[in-house]
Amino acid sequence: MFSPEELHRYSKQLKLPEWNIQEQSKLASSTILVVGAGGLACGALPYLVSAGIGKIILIDGDSIDLSNLARQVLYSTHEVGQKKVKIALEKMSKLNPHCDLEGIEKNLTRENADELIAAVDLVVDCTDNFATRYLINDTCLRYDKPFVYAAIHSWEGLISLCNGDVFGEDRKGPTYRCFFPEEPGLDEIPNCDDAGVLGFLPGMMGIMQAKEAIYYLVAWASPANGALGRFDANEFSMRFFKMNRRANANTI
Repeated sequence: MFSPEELHRYSKQLKLPEWNIQEQSKLASSTILVVGAGGLACGALPYLVSAGIGKIILIDGDSIDLSNLARQVLYSTHEVGQKKVKIALEKMSKLNPHCDLEGIEKNLTRENADELIAAVDLVVDCTDNFATRYLINDTCLRYDKPFVYAAIHSWEGLISLCNGDVFGEDRKGPTYRCFFPEEPGLDEIPNCDDAGVLGFLPGMMGIMQAKEAIYYLVAWASPANGALGRFDANEFSMRFFKMNRRANANTI
């Protein structure tokens, strides 16, 4: 299945005792949707692409702004004004030409979410707004798709593998609405434009998302699968809060 060049490319991970050609083949046969091409995606995308995932669809309608560059490290000063999806995929195609990359230069909406999410194995939520997070959650529920959620606020990051099989526990994990049942008002939780953020935090959380996506695609257990993880950058600590799935989780 893999060419000699691919085996050489993935040789370091294939030397891990726990990782073999079966795991690599699972990644190669997987298709994922990455929603958002901002700070989280700049951390997640390079490791998802370089790990050997077969197909990655990236959707985002934004253009690069100068204020993005302190945290969205896939982009450069001379690229300001260009579409994030276009630039991100140009760079990712050079990182691993064996990854099938598809870019959609628009936002995820109610009009396109069903078609996109129904066709993939996993969604990686790299968005920065609540409306899209709830749209991802509710659409994933309709099609029984897992998704990797992450968010940042000041010095804190959150992460979870939502709506997935909890490996080793024979249960279905909680959804995003199990953690946060109702969408907050516009003035309740400020975004990073208002609250501020240092660029390393979304990068770190994006790398964690890549780890969770890879683990789920090869059916490996993880503390973030079926729980909400809270990373405190000041304390450099991570705590996981396990939660059972709500009985009415599928009622949207």
